[in-house]
Amino acid sequence: MVDTRDRFALIGAGPMGLATAKVMVEQGIAFQGFELSDGVGGLWDIDAPRSTMYESAHLISSKTMTEFADFPMREDVADYPSHREMKRYFDEFADHFGLREHYLFNAEVTRVEPLGGDGEGWRVVWRQHGAEHEAVFAGVMIAIGTLSEPNLPEFEGEFTGAFLHAAQYKRARQFADKRVLVIGAGNSGCDIAVDAVHHAQSVDLSMRRGYHFVPKYVFGKPADTLGGAIRLPMWLKRRIDGMILRWFVGDAQQYGLPEPDYKLYESHPVVNSLILFHLGHGDITIRPDIDRFDGHMVHFKDGSGAEYDLVLAATGYRLHYPFIDSSLLNWQGAAPHLYLNAMHPERDDLFMLGMIEALGLGWQGRHEQAEMVVRYVKGLREGAAAARALKAEKAQGFDRATGGMNYLDLARMAYYVDKSTYRKAVTRWARRLRKGAG
Repeated sequence: MVDTRDRFALIGAGPMGLATAKVMVEQGIAFQGFELSDGVGGLWDIDAPRSTMYESAHLISSKTMTEFADFPMREDVADYPSHREMKRYFDEFADHFGLREHYLFNAEVTRVEPLGGDGEGWRVVWRQHGAEHEAVFAGVMIAIGTLSEPNLPEFEGEFTGAFLHAAQYKRARQFADKRVLVIGAGNSGCDIAVDAVHHAQSVDLSMRRGYHFVPKYVFGKPADTLGGAIRLPMWLKRRIDGMILRWFVGDAQQYGLPEPDYKLYESHPVVNSLILFHLGHGDITIRPDIDRFDGHMVHFKDGSGAEYDLVLAATGYRLHYPFIDSSLLNWQGAAPHLYLNAMHPERDDLFMLGMIEALGLGWQGRHEQAEMVVRYVKGLREGAAAARALKAEKAQGFDRATGGMNYLDLARMAYYVDKSTYRKAVTRWARRLRKGAG
């Protein structure tokens, strides 16, 4: 067994893994990267073994609000890039910062386990080209993303037509000449319903609850670029943004959509300019939540029913780290409970990178998370007072950085944070760690 106790194991070469690798190189923290696919990009590589990307997918945030600050996207890239453009961006990022040489590709990590207490090392086992390997590392950084393991609710009865989760959806011709029901009206569900319109016999969209809908463009500019530099109190931001949405969207209930039972920003809004267009043209029919399946018949909770050839569940994803015992991650409820969504309260040799969602956080916000974590590791090794202060704070107990927001009690919101609150905390620690002072 190879002993690599001087370095970390970094799992994942998607956007978060690449950001972490970049900072580790810059800060001189030795590591070995592992990536299941044959290249970088993670989720955004539609050809990767566990990618849940589909052909029509684009960013739902604009490029200027998403890109890394020190590696902007090219000027000729569209406001809302496609998945192929994003894959190229991450390829260029990896090449520019010389990150590929630090990774083993086609390497699936199958098990990681501590050799003892904090700082005593981790055994990492991986499979590459049919052979199993293992080595001991100083610690583990997990950066495999949050959107690969389908969340599939249980339904009463049995549907005897074709049944897919959104993770299995790749291209619209899968809907050709079929009566289609999409379950779930989040961003992916609405994207896929719009895709189906052009190929299916009929398209219905089943919704459990209402959503707030945001157009991609407001006043001719990407909607997420209009917030300005001034941070408004949430009550005022809701009032102003709600007024703008009424101007551009109107009353979504006029399209047959249920009214949201929560306030704006208490869950991720749907950023889609086409779903309302197709609802207004009668191309998509809204259905309530499902009561039960019976062959090709789907019964809904309002007593109605209809027959379908294909049902697609756009019911989201759940956190899943199959190579590590969940008890090691301080798991609470639907997600690990970690300081600033990244740092274990008791261990300094295990970190989670990218287990975070926030409206408008972008890749830069995730890069800041990586910088905080890597500088913390470096600070501990150098005996920096700031690192000791951070170690003490995370050991004292903490709450998620919600900024007082009352997010919906859903699994997909279990690791959601308020962008401003989160970035303020992360960048504050990064600054202190850069200076080394307490």
